[in-house]
Amino acid sequence: MGYKVAVVGATGNVGREILTTLSERNFPVDEVVALASARSSGREISFGEDDILKVQDLATYDFAGTDIALFSPGASVSAKFVPKATAAGTIVIDNTSQFRMDPDVPLIVPEVNGHAISQYGKRNIIANPNCSTIQLVVALKPLHDAFNIERVVVSTYQSVSGGGRDPMDELYNQTRGVFVNDPIKAEQFTKQIAFNVIPHIDIFMDDGATKEEWKMSVETKKILDPAIKLIATCVRVPVFISHGEAVHIEFSNQVSHQEARELLREAPGISVIDHRADEGYVTPAEAAGEDMVYISRIREDATVENGLAMWIVSDNLRKGAALNAVQIAEELIANYLEKAA
Repeated sequence: MGYKVAVVGATGNVGREILTTLSERNFPVDEVVALASARSSGREISFGEDDILKVQDLATYDFAGTDIALFSPGASVSAKFVPKATAAGTIVIDNTSQFRMDPDVPLIVPEVNGHAISQYGKRNIIANPNCSTIQLVVALKPLHDAFNIERVVVSTYQSVSGGGRDPMDELYNQTRGVFVNDPIKAEQFTKQIAFNVIPHIDIFMDDGATKEEWKMSVETKKILDPAIKLIATCVRVPVFISHGEAVHIEFSNQVSHQEARELLREAPGISVIDHRADEGYVTPAEAAGEDMVYISRIREDATVENGLAMWIVSDNLRKGAALNAVQIAEELIANYLEKAA
């Protein structure tokens, strides 16, 4: 017996990827419902190779009888409709920032803190972390367990798909405009994104950090260890899919690059491709469409005691969002729900 699953925000980048991932992983569903705003109601969307779903209006949908809802519609929409879903008995896995720092809502990356899913019953909500946080903590977890991380300095190189379809269109249109000498219009970003990088994602906060940078710090503390100190600089780059991160880590204990490499090779969800030669590393283009967190350029940092540096790349729409949400749902039904799959 399978589950009735609703995908909220089904017409967006992440929603479509969730539908693809559910199908690819043969998630035990009896029925899948695609939900979006009224303007998308009636549209048809693919689920797997053979099934076509008709999008329903989220505002009028009755969640009664829906076992699990995977939300990715934007924080304000989640704030309004997640409580309606949970009141009907639906367990929500929310991909927005709305509930991540709620102390009664577990913030989950299955390879890192899957055991915390057990806390979902406090509000019937499980939060999916920020995309840049997910790939980072997957890489940090095995190293923290072995050598105890004290401080992390991370610079991100985040693709435009992190902002949705409109930013992807803007990168495409601006790139074309450069070649045909059209005026460059910046509507989705604060400045030109084509052939440029923008050190600004989300709003600025009082201390000068952006909210994206703040998210990486507080989410890493909640998921992995509140004692870890982390500072991030988050940069939007002219790449369509996949985020890169240059990471510098300080440990309590001595660590060599060989030890780190071997630990990471054995860790779940990670693929180490680290050859000190041309093409011996992974780039965002190569990670697009893949499920793994790729780690390259592992080396010791001689500028600090017990330091390590590395390069991390992952598809932000898959492991950074859709795949992580589906993995949470898989662990939920495997270990915490009574209905037989």
